[in-house]
Amino acid sequence: MRIWHMWKGTFQTIFGRVVKEMSDHTGLSEGDFGVLDRLVLFGNGSLRQQELADSMDWDKSRLSHHLKRMEKRGLVMRKPLDLDRGVQVSITPTGKSMLDDARPFLSKAIRKHFFDQLTEQDIDLITKLAERTNTTS
Repeated sequence: MRIWHMWKGTFQTIFGRVVKEMSDHTGLSEGDFGVLDRLVLFGNGSLRQQELADSMDWDKSRLSHHLKRMEKRGLVMRKPLDLDRGVQVSITPTGKSMLDDARPFLSKAIRKHFFDQLTEQDIDLITKLAERTNTTS
């Protein structure tokens, strides 16, 4: 259990530092970045709201409330789909610009708080561990 708590605590510390640094420089929260990034990566700028929720592992209500706040800030827009009860979520030019501005800060923070702390041997071991644990059920 000691190793588990160390692993979990280390991840949470590093993740918290990375998110704080990105947020301080861009004004985007972790959730904002996640939504904008997935819209671009998985949907070329637009996804059905349910697909977005599934990709983030968020429930429908949580995502809906978050998107409402993002809409007010001009980062995304939602529109009902004509053929069914679905909703299409699209990134706005403002949202795309903020995402593009955030990516270098995020990369720099990940490097500073994670990769710069590792040796090549550490990276090899972490890679092997990740590959092994991602293939087991």
